[in-house]
Amino acid sequence: MDSAVVSPRVNGPDVRGPGAIRRAELAGFLRSRRERISPEEVGLPLAGRRRTPGLRREEVAQLAGVGVTWYTWLEQGRDIRASEQVLRAIAGTLRLDPYECSHLFALAGAPEPAAYQECAAVSPAIHAILAKLAPMPAVVQNARTDILAYNRSYNWLMEIDDLPFSERNSLLQCFTNPAWRARLHNWEQRMPVAVAEFRAQMTEHVAEPSWKALVKRLREASSEFEVLWTQHEVQPMRNHAKQFRHRDAGLLSFDFTHLWLGQRSQLRLTTYTPADTATASALEACAFPE
Repeated sequence: MDSAVVSPRVNGPDVRGPGAIRRAELAGFLRSRRERISPEEVGLPLAGRRRTPGLRREEVAQLAGVGVTWYTWLEQGRDIRASEQVLRAIAGTLRLDPYECSHLFALAGAPEPAAYQECAAVSPAIHAILAKLAPMPAVVQNARTDILAYNRSYNWLMEIDDLPFSERNSLLQCFTNPAWRARLHNWEQRMPVAVAEFRAQMTEHVAEPSWKALVKRLREASSEFEVLWTQHEVQPMRNHAKQFRHRDAGLLSFDFTHLWLGQRSQLRLTTYTPADTATASALEACAFPE
């Protein structure tokens, strides 16, 4: 059974230092988020009567790919350091939203990842534009292909709501998520272009930990990405045509257009314009049924 986090207080004012207070807050936050997730939600079987609500510590550690002892120490408020990659894994396991992710990183004393900062930087005006573009799918991404904002039609097309925030990266999903691969028509022809565009975008970010961590994860998880990455191909980002196979609407064809949000911004809004009447009709009928 999970042990309680002991707060080293004395009668009267809290005499702990700022670091100890922050770690205690982190411990309580992690425990509260762990307890709200049921085993069924993360695909774990129920095995007998459970003494604690939600997930156990060892289950969180297993799902996040970290050591049980290490995670237990983190939840006990011990003075240990967590890398960005580990915090991302924990955030994904606990299904934290962008605001909760930012809170997690702040409590852990780690710099907030650029993707979380950029997500918060997507203005209400951009969200309004995304909504108005429907039924045309539209999405906002950064140079690293993190998905920062999207409209209802894009969610219908790609089912982003089902992904933990820390996993919302289109290149990662293309190479590690079989459902995405099945959805992308001509995957084998499209992926060399996507990797070449990504490598070109990485030129200005080669020393940044978040970029290096993404490449490392992709190279370890996908032999196909590894082959393409070692070819060192680069391409500028261009507007293309894309086709998708949707489980309800069948084959859909789009012309997509990148629109950069500022003179020097690396955030881009991509619109998917139906390339034929069948795709336009499917969007109207399926994405926005009466």
